[in-house]
Amino acid sequence: MYDWVDVAEIADLSRRRKKLVTIGETAIALFYADGEVFAFADACVHKGRPLSRGTVLHGRVICPGHQWAFDLRTGQADDREECQPGYPVRVEAGRVQVRADVLTAAPLAPAPLVQE
Repeated sequence: MYDWVDVAEIADLSRRRKKLVTIGETAIALFYADGEVFAFADACVHKGRPLSRGTVLHGRVICPGHQWAFDLRTGQADDREECQPGYPVRVEAGRVQVRADVLTAAPLAPAPLVQE
């Protein structure tokens, strides 16, 4: 069994489509697209710009720094080898939760939303 940290309301995230949350010292960018939630490390792998300030468009988040686009499902950058680190996320009782045990380790590719 995993420990999950409650970070946001799904209603708020679905309206705004993105949100920056912090768990301890870890900044996490949440994104909402097509009824799913995705969680990434907030610092872009390219130049460290805050991905939470990016634009969500066509299943991708576009970094505000140099317009690199990352696939929300995989974290893979368009036409590049780099992959944006992500975190497992789920929605339970209307609340968005991020899996706590991965916060101290290096982020993983984002996991699909788990609806419970």
